[in-house]
Amino acid sequence: MVTGGRVPVSPAPGVAARRQHLRVDGPRLLARIERLRAVGATPAGGVSRLAFTPDDTRGRELVASYLRAAGMGVEVDPAGNLIGRRLGARPDRPWLVLGSHLDTVPDGGPLDGAYGVLAAVEVAHVLAEHGVEMGFPVAVIGFMNEEGAFGTPGMWGSHAFAGQFDRTWLSGVDSRGEPVRDLLRAAGGDPGRVPRAAWPDGSVGAYLELHIEQGPVLETEGYPIGVVTAITGRVTIDVTVRGQANHAGTTPIALRRDALVAAAQFVLAVRDIAGEDGIVRVATVGCCTVEPDAWNVVPGLVRLRADLRDVAEESLDAAVEALRRVAEKIGAETGTVVELAPSQVVQPMACDGRLRRLISAASDALGLPYHHLPSGAGHDAQIVGRLAPMAMIFVPSQGGRSHVATESTAPEDIVAGANVLLHTVLGYDPEVMRGHQ
Repeated sequence: MVTGGRVPVSPAPGVAARRQHLRVDGPRLLARIERLRAVGATPAGGVSRLAFTPDDTRGRELVASYLRAAGMGVEVDPAGNLIGRRLGARPDRPWLVLGSHLDTVPDGGPLDGAYGVLAAVEVAHVLAEHGVEMGFPVAVIGFMNEEGAFGTPGMWGSHAFAGQFDRTWLSGVDSRGEPVRDLLRAAGGDPGRVPRAAWPDGSVGAYLELHIEQGPVLETEGYPIGVVTAITGRVTIDVTVRGQANHAGTTPIALRRDALVAAAQFVLAVRDIAGEDGIVRVATVGCCTVEPDAWNVVPGLVRLRADLRDVAEESLDAAVEALRRVAEKIGAETGTVVELAPSQVVQPMACDGRLRRLISAASDALGLPYHHLPSGAGHDAQIVGRLAPMAMIFVPSQGGRSHVATESTAPEDIVAGANVLLHTVLGYDPEVMRGHQ
């Protein structure tokens, strides 16, 4: 933690020049990505390395070996986060933390999360093998359970890291009936000491996360690097539509209380509140169950789940209220009751302007064009942002695909992103971040 106002001494001109020419070892980074990809590989060509599974543990052990090869001290904290540490010349200063997550969705891709961790390991490895001593300590973290495996809370490890962990999460069972406490213990965590995984206020100077975009913007616009402006907030709404089940042949249309017809109108209303002329950036209904689910019965009950996302919290609030009004109108017109229950509210988080400028400067120095854009997906960074300044670097996703087996990024873009991360670290000055509010 910073206790004084001492101005750091800049490296000698010759040292600074040598640092400018540093690059990551691209073949080593790509080889490690492929080796980790094999842990949890599926017949469809994807990766199923879900948190709290043996494959997740094997993947974390592999990355731990890479951290040791980079000269870092390695530990697993009580929340299950994998952490590598490098003290630097001034271990009393706040840490610069780099990271992402190592777990995947079922039959997902090899890059979501894992790329950011392995690129951070590569940065640490380059610093070590070239004898670069930073004026501050550096940590690399593979956060535990970002994806929310088996119905457990997502961004598990980053919540613990930021002191935002809800201890009730440990008291239940997952969707398979497995006690969550036992799962964490098997993954190397300590359920009784999870609060100790929180890093104290002031201990983290900044957090940087490198990630694939998971969308089509960078590829479409022709940019190899994305400088993220903000990470979207998200509201999940559970919707229950109650009508009256009845015989499909004998019930006149005018006398029906068809829950599915009402639900269909609500789905269209969710679509209509999004887009350039809407209230929020995107809105989706991705789940629908119908009861009694018979072809010859008027549906009496429908359950939906809607997902609303925007980088402005007030827009999310306005969208929820707009949908409440729509639900009342649809219910009155169809003879149904449409109930909304918002849940899983994740606040949007702006990326720190000073870190964004540092990423832009690193991209300029490397001759890499960049594009400013928001993140439509959630990330550990938005949780860490509650503790310290944070920023994200994106690289293109081919076809905009992610969370699928065909997720991919061109090798040259993978290496370019890692080099931007490296030079962002080399240009980082902890004193510049002292004014963060």
